[in-house]
Amino acid sequence: MARQTKKRQDNGSAPGMLSTVRRQRITEWIEEEGSARVRDLAKAFQVTEATIRQDLERLEETGRITREHGGAFLNSVPKQVASHALHHQVEMEKKQKIGRLAASLVQDGETLILDAGTTTTEVANGLAEHSNLTVITNALNIAMTLGSVSSFSVHMPGGEFKPPTLSLTGDKSVDYFGDILAGKLFLATAGVEVNRGLTYPSFADLRLKQAMIRAAQHVYLVADSTKINRPSFTLLGDLSLVQTFITDDGISDKDAKEFENRGIELLIAK
Repeated sequence: MARQTKKRQDNGSAPGMLSTVRRQRITEWIEEEGSARVRDLAKAFQVTEATIRQDLERLEETGRITREHGGAFLNSVPKQVASHALHHQVEMEKKQKIGRLAASLVQDGETLILDAGTTTTEVANGLAEHSNLTVITNALNIAMTLGSVSSFSVHMPGGEFKPPTLSLTGDKSVDYFGDILAGKLFLATAGVEVNRGLTYPSFADLRLKQAMIRAAQHVYLVADSTKINRPSFTLLGDLSLVQTFITDDGISDKDAKEFENRGIELLIAK
């Protein structure tokens, strides 16, 4: 099984890309990380810092971000963190169905890894009726939810706090998973494509997700159908990283067949 993390600038993020596409990618980056530095964006998108500053100036006009010296931050972060809410609260009915199906695959007494995200949070919500689970997660909200179940043993890595996903990331988190052996991993993604694989809005969590994958015997990708064929900015790797894809009945017959032809077990929540 291929296990190498790959990085990619997608959809023409080399010099000459459309500014509207680049600004959308920058928005997704900031929504994922909570903030971004001009120098990091300039390096990632292969443009000048002056170009990035112009992009951020235009994005600030939307009211979603605020520029600061050397970068910008997401305006919704303070309120979102104070309320312990995740940023991407969309397609929740689909995510709830996926979460219930995923949770039904878990047996009492198992050791699980739960990635951070809205869909994996729904998986966690479906585990409350189980018993004697050992759960390792980088998501603070998931740890708080499952930590209230007396028979559960909940563990978290160290690391740097990432506000939009209420999660921990960074080298300490990566190193922590080097000593973990779990039966199942429920992995989140921003985009999934048959030919390109699993994509994410920024580079920050790629090594952490790779470490989670190495620590698990079986990887379940949980993602609603709107993320199929919707590429994001960076590439984790191809579909060989996962064994099972759990999605909703919004997936087309064509896409379903293509995933199955790649040897991926496809489970559809209805």
